[in-house]
Amino acid sequence: LQIWDTAGQESFRSITRSFYQGSHGVFLVFDITCKQSFEDIRTQWLREVHDHTSESTIIYLVGNFADMDNEREVSHDEALAFAREQGFGNYVETSAKTGQNVQELFQ
Repeated sequence: LQIWDTAGQESFRSITRSFYQGSHGVFLVFDITCKQSFEDIRTQWLREVHDHTSESTIIYLVGNFADMDNEREVSHDEALAFAREQGFGNYVETSAKTGQNVQELFQ
């Protein structure tokens, strides 16, 4: 198992394209406290993934910072609906701080 944590900044985009080759799965991760990070998945990253992976590549949508629910800008229902609409493998909310759903994400 190889996991690549690619940077979300535009300046790294040409580098990250090479990581997609031969991948079997992709986690599209956004910050639930930042609506713009969710919109970036819709408008930029999803296209990038589709352009550089095969149709058999499984895509998971991941909302991070679940421990900061009181600062949430993207509802669970909105993200889940988007994941279902796109045919993603799943939608999971995680917290690196508390460990919430991190193990489950890889099972």
